[in-house]
Amino acid sequence: MRVTANVQQRLRLPESDRGAPARRFGAIRLVVALLIVASIATQVVQESIYNDFMPLEYFSYFTVQSSLIDVVILTLSGLMAALWKRESTLLGVLRVSVVSYAIVTAVVYNVWLRALPDDGYVVSQWPNEIIHVAVPLFLLVDWLVAPGRPVLRVRDVRIVLIFPLVWLAFTFVRGTLDGWFPYPFLLRGRPDSWFAAGAYVLGISAFIVTVTLMLIALSRARWANTDRLWGVQGR
Repeated sequence: MRVTANVQQRLRLPESDRGAPARRFGAIRLVVALLIVASIATQVVQESIYNDFMPLEYFSYFTVQSSLIDVVILTLSGLMAALWKRESTLLGVLRVSVVSYAIVTAVVYNVWLRALPDDGYVVSQWPNEIIHVAVPLFLLVDWLVAPGRPVLRVRDVRIVLIFPLVWLAFTFVRGTLDGWFPYPFLLRGRPDSWFAAGAYVLGISAFIVTVTLMLIALSRARWANTDRLWGVQGR
């Protein structure tokens, strides 16, 4: 379309400046990674001060574990972009994985968990907002518009599911042994609780698959080619 062509022409950069958009996104990713570390560190320190920090429980939450994965992937992809290196397919799959996890985390937290009362000492709320709102939003926007996004395959969804399935297996084994589950929809308090938990798990799993397939489809769409949008072809 002529409008799209005009936008691309305005955004097209001289050869000497074509790495600038990628480097900017890379720098932002590194800042966001540090912000996640600061958020988790704040929660750990505050809970520790008030003798409310239980490491085995805190680090068993899907949100915390996926946030630590975010730090690793944001750092790797940030350095690659800052150095203006083309992103590998594997790193692209890992990036789409953390985007999917973050979107699911944001939806579950804001729809089901936000209104629930906190147990124990209530830490500052800004780390929760960073991890459950700001970071998922950034990861999604980053995937949608940042240059360097590789084309992924539909079958890559299998890799995305590895971490959630491992986390679920660990969570149910641990919960069966000691009775503690990180989220209320996984609690076993009634004879039908296994059925209810299974329904939630299947629903969330289907949501992860749906989100991932949509993100993969976007990476394959010619009209959504972010390299062409920013004029950074030929890296």
